[in-house]
Amino acid sequence: MEDHDTGAGASAVGVSGASPTESARFSRHAGAHARHADQRHADQRHADNQGENQKGKTRKRRKRRRGRKVFARDENGIIPLSVPAAAPAGRAPDPAPPSPQPRPVQNGPRRPHLELPVFAALDLGTNNCRLLVAVPGRHGQFRVIDAFSRIVRLGEGLSASGRLGQAAMDRAVEALKVCGEKLRNRKIRKARLIATEACRSAENGVEFLERVEREAGLKLEIIDRQTEARLAVSGCGSLVERDTRGVVLFDIGGGSSEIALIDLTRGQRSPRLANHIVSWTSLPVGVVSLAERFGGRTVTRETFAAMVEDVAVRLKAFDGRDRLAHVLASPQFHLLGTSGTVTTLAGVHLDLERYDRRRVDGLWMDRQSVDRMVEKLIGWDFQQRVANPCIGADRADLVLAGCAILEAIRGVWPSERLRVADRGLREGILSELMADDGAWRHDGRRA
Repeated sequence: MEDHDTGAGASAVGVSGASPTESARFSRHAGAHARHADQRHADQRHADNQGENQKGKTRKRRKRRRGRKVFARDENGIIPLSVPAAAPAGRAPDPAPPSPQPRPVQNGPRRPHLELPVFAALDLGTNNCRLLVAVPGRHGQFRVIDAFSRIVRLGEGLSASGRLGQAAMDRAVEALKVCGEKLRNRKIRKARLIATEACRSAENGVEFLERVEREAGLKLEIIDRQTEARLAVSGCGSLVERDTRGVVLFDIGGGSSEIALIDLTRGQRSPRLANHIVSWTSLPVGVVSLAERFGGRTVTRETFAAMVEDVAVRLKAFDGRDRLAHVLASPQFHLLGTSGTVTTLAGVHLDLERYDRRRVDGLWMDRQSVDRMVEKLIGWDFQQRVANPCIGADRADLVLAGCAILEAIRGVWPSERLRVADRGLREGILSELMADDGAWRHDGRRA
């Protein structure tokens, strides 16, 4: 499935001026109006010799003629040409108005157009290949001008073989070629192109990226798990409200799941949410790897419970899991999920006929709503999941594995509220690139 985000653009608006031929035509029209006025003057003197009733009719007719206007165009738009009214007896008619003269075209220097710097972020994950191209907006914000997203399943079969498969690599290279063309067609100020768990853990990950450089012309870097967790947090900063005391942010990926504990009770809040991370972990399990081990098409309740337990055991080994114990009971604590799993749950919760990012990104779901959606998906068979427009064939065998990871996370950090983020690593990369470049300077200070 391919998902193209809509870029922003503006069409040019042209204004055309009058030609010399049109100006001459306007002059002829004005002269004709003057001749018609002379004839009406003669007719009016003849009418003055008629009876009183006829005079009344003539005065009404004269009023109508006096108010009539004829319009013509010059290079500056529409100008009115008044039709001369008939003069009273004994008075010469007014001269015809002069024909409009074209105004000279101003060819002076135009004000220079301020060209905003362009930044790009590419994320090649275990399941998706995604690109965002953006320009800075208001402080801490940016405007997307181009985007690309395609499910490539690069990590397909990786958990069993330890290597990237040929068909999976071919799919990823084709998607990356599209991204390469998009990047080469723009003047990019700064870009960061990353690869995550699939390339990080595969025996042939580095070899594959060398092929990408040869065939797609893109040089990708494999980032470590800590960097991945930090970028996920950076991409979601605007979704954490000012009165929040603590957040557990999680990114359920295809081959790994990053979890960051964010404590906002200590000191002054930094513009960079990542500065408040007090503990983090990266579980070497994601929707692709979990579904391949337990099965994704046919998932019984027993199978689902086994998947949840598998992730829960991994979380028990996370030493920093209790670093937010002092805020867990607070209403200002919540979970923040940035992954296809939570956006899918949100789409099903909203009963969308078609997935709509504008309605999903930033959505709040309470605990009961999440419970109902997970229970609904467990009760659906594979074809029912395929038929849902927010799941589809590409995610139908992965969504329950994602729900199992989510349930294990909720078991460790129970919360009454979950906020859904349709954003992640790419947005984090863009935020950091723009901040480091000084794109949001204010009063001489860097963001």
